[in-house]
Amino acid sequence: MTDSPSTIPTWYRDPRAEEAMADGHAPIWRHLIGLVPENELSGVKVLDFGCNQGGFLRLLYQLRPFQQGLGVDIARRSVDEANRLKGHLPVVYQTDTRLNGWDDHFDIAFSHEVIYLIDDIAQHAADILRVLKPGGVYYAVTGCHTGNPLWPQWRERVAADTHTVVQDRSLADYARIFSAAGFQVSARRLGFSGFVPYEPDGWMPDIAAAIDYYWHTKTVFRLVKP
Repeated sequence: MTDSPSTIPTWYRDPRAEEAMADGHAPIWRHLIGLVPENELSGVKVLDFGCNQGGFLRLLYQLRPFQQGLGVDIARRSVDEANRLKGHLPVVYQTDTRLNGWDDHFDIAFSHEVIYLIDDIAQHAADILRVLKPGGVYYAVTGCHTGNPLWPQWRERVAADTHTVVQDRSLADYARIFSAAGFQVSARRLGFSGFVPYEPDGWMPDIAAAIDYYWHTKTVFRLVKP
């Protein structure tokens, strides 16, 4: 396994927050998997960019078993934990986020709340395009964009609580950059229709804001390599 040029120990400064983050994302991951039209994955190779502790690929394999998976993340301890937890799944986890050696390999790729932390998003778009097969699809999900009314407060908290550098981009910025890289770009609201828990932890000012965020603000890009 080759380390990325810039890795971090964990996403959160408090490592105990890593597991809580995965638990909070699980209902959203399940909803996302239900949205994508790729139902049969038995012969499919899957990439999870920004895999953290590997929970998304474990859930995806449980719901729609795939042929092979790769998870990449800059957080070294998170990747170690992902490899510990994977059991006998056909999955590899690594910290090389430039994806060297994986050209034209993947049928489908996912990222969840990762692209807003990537400094060189044009390079990221080019890397994902390179490792997808022709006709391959990248689903990039984010609610952390300048169109989110909560973004100014969230930006400060992410910068304070994590080992990452936050980027300010709009949905229009993402569409333009991925299109310029060569993707066919489309998008939709996440439209999460499940029950949204009330968690007075400071991220959401009230339950109404939480409902609106998961239904309206959080966005799924569908990026297809021609």
